[in-house]
Amino acid sequence: MSESNEFVIGVDVGGTKVAAGVVTSAGEIRNRTRTPMTTSADAATGFAAVKSAIDSLFAGGPKTIRAIGVCAPGPLDPITGVVINPPNVPCWRDFPLADELAKLYSLPVKIDNDANAAARAEALWGAGRGYRNVFYACIGTGIGTGIVFDGRIYHGRTGAAAEGGHVSIDYRGPLCKCGKPGCIEILASGTAIAKRARAKLSSRKTESALLKLAHGNIETVTSEMVGQAYADGDSVAGEVMQETVEVISLWLSNIVDLLEPDVMILGGGVAEMLSSRCDEIRGRIQRSCINSRAGEIPLVQARYGADAGVAGGAALCWRIPAEPPFTSKAGIAQSVRRE
Repeated sequence: MSESNEFVIGVDVGGTKVAAGVVTSAGEIRNRTRTPMTTSADAATGFAAVKSAIDSLFAGGPKTIRAIGVCAPGPLDPITGVVINPPNVPCWRDFPLADELAKLYSLPVKIDNDANAAARAEALWGAGRGYRNVFYACIGTGIGTGIVFDGRIYHGRTGAAAEGGHVSIDYRGPLCKCGKPGCIEILASGTAIAKRARAKLSSRKTESALLKLAHGNIETVTSEMVGQAYADGDSVAGEVMQETVEVISLWLSNIVDLLEPDVMILGGGVAEMLSSRCDEIRGRIQRSCINSRAGEIPLVQARYGADAGVAGGAALCWRIPAEPPFTSKAGIAQSVRRE
């Protein structure tokens, strides 16, 4: 049967919800469903939420479903399909999610963490399509990254690789929750942006659009408020965003010197806030890299936003085809060699 007549179910499991959709071989999400996720009960209760979301898709009419892909909370083992001990889903400890779903639906099941799955979706259908080696970063509340080499997610020896959010760029910096000082997540995530803005407001007696957005309560300032105030020309928000540009640029220059990917893709809310500064970030990366050709690597926005988890889960089940040489979005001729 042609892949055009087949579909995959993509599932995005979070701490508060399970989102799912029927996804085509072109990465189009045909149906969507959303179910509350209960994490404070037992493993079976959490699994029931996933089952409910999937069942509602099957109830929508006859479809040829070839597999189920799950974007699941880590740590997990993508080889065995076992969710190990995710802090946001405490009901699952060494839970064989893939096996349980495969037994229930008699279908192949693949699982991976959110950033890895989203990276594969971007490589297959999104901003990374046609590139051989892809680096993806979701910069939101935290920072997650995924690496796709030759169409395959790079997992490392045990499946724990690509924790790019916990690459330190300041050994004297604030302590990250992972235990290291100066990780990019503690410096440039949405959480970090809001914290830095609150600190600046607390140390100054100055008018700021941020205070108005927070109704005078500094402690309620969020990264979204910083983005809105920045768009309105607020000076405090401008300082925060400038500092964010500087640390993200330095971090990405390290990624270029380490991996030299064919493309770097930025997703998440903070990436959207910084979209107008992409040219500046590219310039800073080029000046910071030892790689003299760093400027040839496109820096682009992700295709998938809120649907990244559903698309990512589905992408785990579709094969990335070999593609011919192409011209990048930056207009630079690239050559893709397939083994």
